[in-house]
Amino acid sequence: MEPRLQHFEAVVRESFARQTFMATLGATLARVAPGEVDIALPFRADLVQQNGALHAGVLASIADSACGYAALTLMPEGSNVLSVEFKLNLLAPATAASFLARARVLRSGGTLTVCTADVLAGETLVATMLGTMIRR
Repeated sequence: MEPRLQHFEAVVRESFARQTFMATLGATLARVAPGEVDIALPFRADLVQQNGALHAGVLASIADSACGYAALTLMPEGSNVLSVEFKLNLLAPATAASFLARARVLRSGGTLTVCTADVLAGETLVATMLGTMIRR
């Protein structure tokens, strides 16, 4: 996939730095490439559900942001990206020392972009997302 901007990585990193929710979770950008973004998250005991696994809302948040930023890497100058919809499948309890949401663009259109993200707990696939992002 070809980015429309030479400085797509700087655009993504600057936008991510403004996301106070990702900072609150402790999430960081692990990788930015054309049509692909990885977001890393260390385990935190204050982000778990009643059984001690990372809360599904946290998994959804890092997968959604990874999808949005993967979409943004392929958008033209001045674009903003928002989620239109997503579906998250939870596949295994999210118990590990760290997590990685690995997103990639399936199709980048003029207005809508379809992405997928896998969330890994170490080597275990714990969630997968299919999302649609809109360029604003």
